[in-house]
Amino acid sequence: MEPMAGGWMSAAHSMGTTILAVEYDEGVILGADSRTTTGVYVANRASDKITQLTDNVYVCRSGSAADTQVVSDYVRYFLNQHTIQLGKEATVKTAANLVKELAYQNKSFLQAGMIVAGWDKYDGGSVYGIPLGGTLLRLPFSSGGSGSSYLYGFLDQAWRPNMNKDEAERFVVKSIALAIARDGASGGVVRTVTVNAHGVERNFFAGDKLPLFHEEIPPGRNPLLA
Repeated sequence: MEPMAGGWMSAAHSMGTTILAVEYDEGVILGADSRTTTGVYVANRASDKITQLTDNVYVCRSGSAADTQVVSDYVRYFLNQHTIQLGKEATVKTAANLVKELAYQNKSFLQAGMIVAGWDKYDGGSVYGIPLGGTLLRLPFSSGGSGSSYLYGFLDQAWRPNMNKDEAERFVVKSIALAIARDGASGGVVRTVTVNAHGVERNFFAGDKLPLFHEEIPPGRNPLLA
């Protein structure tokens, strides 16, 4: 029998997760669930997977928590130096290219799927997907993590260009709630970050306030015990 030290209790913290970012008419909205796992054990049910890189750029993280945290730390440092040297904020494209370079140059060592999104005066709101391996894709919306495989059909059907802020936020929250309903590695709460020309707004949606879907049991009600 495999010793406990080499089993699931010692597995790396992994964000089997659902992350999503979408452009809307004034900027971008990023969203993520909050479950972090160690093997089959939920290590953190309320983690924050949306990390600030600059005042106007954020990144959604999926994969190994340690890998994505260290990539975010490096990129934040490089962008700070970039801002000091140029005397102005880095663009979203610059931040995405830095994440891509770190992910691609270290693709044999990292398990990191990330989405960089934000707002700048040159491109407005923009979303860049950087999946495992370090590919860089500019997209109107991008999803990642284990829960994203349940969402592709819904995202293609429900997304539309030039949504307003409320429509885009509902789209993000419903998408992540759908993934939580089907993906055992996604769960907890839904966090969103909205970035536009006016600044940044964070929102929080508790797990018991999310919409329920087919076969889901409402919190606190077990029909088998009724």
